[in-house]
Amino acid sequence: MTVSDLGWSAGRDVPKGDVSDWKDGASMAGHPLGGVRVLELATGIAGPYLGKMFADAGADVVKIEHGAGDPMRGWSASGARADSDSALFRYLNTSKRSVVADIAGAPVADLAARADVIVIGDGLRCAAAGEPTAARIAELARSLHDAHPQAVVVAITPFGLTATGEDQEQPVTEFLLQALSGSTAGRGSPQGPPLAAGGRIGEWATGAYAAVVALAALRGARRDGIGDLVDVSMLDCMTVILGGLSVVGPTVMGTPPAAAGNPAASSRVPELPSIEPTQDGLVGFCTVTAQQFQDFLLLIDRPDLIADEDLARLPNRYARREEFLAAVHAWTTRHTTEEIIELAAALRIPASPIGSPRTVTGIDQFTAREVFIPNPRGGFFQPRTPYRFGQFRGRPPAPAPTLGEHTGTVAWPARTASAGASGPAGGTGPASDAGPAADAGPAGGRPLPLADLRVLDLTAFWAGPSATLLLGSLGADVIKVEGVSRPDGMRFSGGKPPSEENWWEWGVMFLATNPNKRGISLELTDPQALDVARRLIAASDVVIENFSPRVLPNLGLGWDTVRAANPAAVLTRMPAFGLDGPWRDRTGFAQTMEQASGMAWLTGTADGPPLIPRGACDPIAGLHAAFATLVALAERDRTGTGALVEATMVEAVLNVAAELTIEYTANGAELVRDGNRGPVGAPQGVYRCAGPDHWIAIAVTDDTAWERLRELLGRPDLAAGSDLAAENDLATAAGRRRAHDRIDAAIAAWAAPRDRDDAAAELTAAGVPAAPVVPAADLRTSPRHVTRGFFEPLHHPVVGEHPMPGVAFRLASHPGPLLRRAAPMFGQHDEEVYGGLLGLSAAEIQALRDRGLIAHRPAGV
Repeated sequence: MTVSDLGWSAGRDVPKGDVSDWKDGASMAGHPLGGVRVLELATGIAGPYLGKMFADAGADVVKIEHGAGDPMRGWSASGARADSDSALFRYLNTSKRSVVADIAGAPVADLAARADVIVIGDGLRCAAAGEPTAARIAELARSLHDAHPQAVVVAITPFGLTATGEDQEQPVTEFLLQALSGSTAGRGSPQGPPLAAGGRIGEWATGAYAAVVALAALRGARRDGIGDLVDVSMLDCMTVILGGLSVVGPTVMGTPPAAAGNPAASSRVPELPSIEPTQDGLVGFCTVTAQQFQDFLLLIDRPDLIADEDLARLPNRYARREEFLAAVHAWTTRHTTEEIIELAAALRIPASPIGSPRTVTGIDQFTAREVFIPNPRGGFFQPRTPYRFGQFRGRPPAPAPTLGEHTGTVAWPARTASAGASGPAGGTGPASDAGPAADAGPAGGRPLPLADLRVLDLTAFWAGPSATLLLGSLGADVIKVEGVSRPDGMRFSGGKPPSEENWWEWGVMFLATNPNKRGISLELTDPQALDVARRLIAASDVVIENFSPRVLPNLGLGWDTVRAANPAAVLTRMPAFGLDGPWRDRTGFAQTMEQASGMAWLTGTADGPPLIPRGACDPIAGLHAAFATLVALAERDRTGTGALVEATMVEAVLNVAAELTIEYTANGAELVRDGNRGPVGAPQGVYRCAGPDHWIAIAVTDDTAWERLRELLGRPDLAAGSDLAAENDLATAAGRRRAHDRIDAAIAAWAAPRDRDDAAAELTAAGVPAAPVVPAADLRTSPRHVTRGFFEPLHHPVVGEHPMPGVAFRLASHPGPLLRRAAPMFGQHDEEVYGGLLGLSAAEIQALRDRGLIAHRPAGV
């Protein structure tokens, strides 16, 4: 299938990169990151996606390859064969240059000496070392950092540069990292095995995470004249993105972990309702609040069920799922998907069509906003850049390079800038004194990269707070604003009941996503608060919000107001579906975006409905919004003028889920969900061990690992001379896929009597890629998280001291903890911010309190 088959012209509205841009390496100098030089020594998905994000913003990205080049050139998730480079490679490497060279040779050393950012990562090929281990990548990262102190060196590895022992040597896949991150254990039904999320979400998210930290570190390097070593752990990133944050519940509330014999800590309860059949297909619902569920019952013409308090709780609803789903399907199957979505929108119930390979490019919101564009070389669709500001819509994409296309032609001139020089990613200083929250590093040490920035945080729930948490962890002074009448709804989720004192301080996800911030109250719905809000804007570099599009203008805080208060401010808006288009005013949650984007399509069993990955879209959107904000700040530093940034959440998710669309429009192949099986490993699956809900994950990625597994299993029927092996050619991945059911049965029989951790250790020792499936509640004692120091103790005045999930990066310039303060109590820093930052007197602050504009506690509690 080609682009023309779908009625598109291969050249439709896609500007071609001018080859003259490449002649002197100063590609796209007029773009926000024009002049930034990125040396990409990474293959696979995570590192190249970082490079793509930089290239989309105008950076000159030079990809170093060796031999046959990046293995992604020949990759297809469907197994489709291409005469040229794969479609996924061409998407990930849009607007880059390719140089074939030995990493240890003089040409690479010369480029590294002149680079701003050097990216190395899992999948790196080295002529001297063959297939590199994590230990080799760590060695390369440290040597590059030592040899090129001016550069920001970004190392992306499965467990971080602090990994020890076999974690430095053994192969690992996304499937195994999901098992270790707490993600897999929480997905699926209690009656079946845990399920991994499809689509290699963690690798894409790690690339976006690393891109944010890299751009922030570059900002710090431009300010100080000194580079840094950024150490990104894929496991830590997946823990943050794919569900591991739920560990905060048992940590704070004192629930026993699964390892202590608490079966509830590892149970799986699917959402109901979620993805349901309609008259003409499928529709997705999201009813995460009590009001949404009550409105849903009205939608399906069952108001009588509102009085059934038992159904209000998801575990009880799941226990009565046959009865409940019968009522749901009796209504949904009488209506078309379009009819249901329109009726749900009228009740403000998040609902969505289910994006699939065939349908996602035709969803009306995506076509109205021209989200999908033809690849610049033609042949398939790819998502465009998921943010825009001013006249910038992302760099006009140039075709991905052929192998070695630019060998011998890249000549970056020597840098002449001195320490403190500004540039495309450099800082111009904070809007005003940073204040006590910008505790940017050890006493007398180098400031954290974003220590010169102040962020006014108007966000709530998870997507926006995840963006500002990362900015705060990188040194920004983040001031979180909560309304007196409408505080962040996460305060009321998963904590203590209203009968408890200060119960609003116990929201577990609020505690997880809001460290490193100061918290103030301000009732923005009251016009009297506008003057205070304008003064806060004037003292800030960034204002960020994730309301629905109509809210900010209705509050009197639209772009014109922000620009008038501070012409240099960047206003980042995070609408669910965009500031225009037919879905503009629809309510959107992460579940909705997972349903619409196609991400859910790839998760679940082959004979069941799609399953949502469970929340990954929120932090993924937050990462892209944080990156877009830093890109806009780079432009602000260059021009002196702020900008309105539109960082649309679902469009960020569509970039991460791009393979589904690319594979279909390039090859006509429909990627499908298949339980725990997938294109990377064969066999691949999770297998029950002795103990309550204990499982191991196995992913055999090559024929050598298969032989080792076969020997360990000791099954003659799987041996090379057996009938099964002869019929299916088990020595090949294709043959093992044909016999997957028989192989699964053999592995299941081997695993069943064994202890989970002992079985994983035995497999790993034999050279078989394997990992325990770790419930989120057990992550705080997981050896890899403990070794990494992922959990950092924070003291909260109400909740007390608890280990909280940290960040997925480390900086050589800041080896200590990066969580510096607990999530704020409601209005905790009112006096500090209004008095210390805005200069209000005690009497003026009390007057705000008397008028109900600020408060020590939310209204009505």
